[in-house]
Parts: sequence; structure tokens; C-alpha cells
Amino acid sequence: MDRTDKRILELLQVDSELAVSEIGKRVGLSTSPCWRRIQRLEKNGYVKKRVALLDPNLLNLSLTAFVMVKTSQHNVEWLEIFANAVAELPEIVEVYRMSGDVDYLLKIVVPDIAAYDIVYKQLIKKIAFMDVSSGFAMEVIKSTTALPLSYA
Repeated sequence: MDRTDKRILELLQVDSELAVSEIGKRVGLSTSPCWRRIQRLEKNGYVKKRVALLDPNLLNLSLTAFVMVKTSQHNVEWLEIFANAVAELPEIVEVYRMSGDVDYLLKIVVPDIAAYDIVYKQLIKKIAFMDVSSGFAMEVIKSTTALPLSYA
């Protein structure tokens, strides 16, 4: 990965719909070599997929909850049940296995507290937890899908 590849990735992270000719112009390549680089970056897995980022407020998803989960069961069977349970709930948009005091961190987007409560009850119906605590985002200070490329 060279500087040109990184610049291409930066541009794609900001706007994946940019024309290849425009990307090429911005990185100093003609269209064909730029297209080949993009294809190589995709083939090698640097670009996982291209998506549209939607406005949650316009979709009536103004509440973001971060749910910290603790479990007393640390085995493959429990993890499979947990993974399947969170996969079935579209309101759960991110799930991380954590180190430290919390075992899992979930990001949930819903319209309001009542909708969050429905998701919470669906989740605890499917799986047993030792402890669950939630925090609700009051304001988004920074939200980006762009990854820092200086480490690549």
C-alpha cells in the first residue's frame, strides 16, 4: 500500500460514489490505472463494501443507547446464543466483546425509550445476563465511518 492507495481510500471513505475519473484526477492518475488500483484494493479486502449512510433522525431513530452487558457464562454455547439473539434484532447495530468490567457493548438505535424497552425485553427473553446497564446518548460530538489510514 503506497501513498496513492491511501489517498484513494481516503476519497472513497468520504464519498464512495465519486467517479473513477475524479478520483484519478485528485490522486494524479488517469482513469484506467486508478480503476485497477481500486479493483485491487477491493480484491485484497481493504474495501469491504460500499454503503449509503442514512440520517437516523429523518428515519425516526433519534435515540441511541449504549448497553453494557455482563455475563457469568463464558463458553461457546452461550456466545452462539448471544450472537444469534443480537443478529435477530435490527435495532442492535453494533456489538463488541470487551475487555475489563463489561463483557459486551451494544449500540442500539430506536425512536424513543418505549421502543428501547421493547428491544431490551426481546433481548433478555432470548438470553440470560448477569448484569445489563444502559446509557443514552445526549448529543453526537463526533461520528464517522472513516478509518485513520496513517497506520496502513
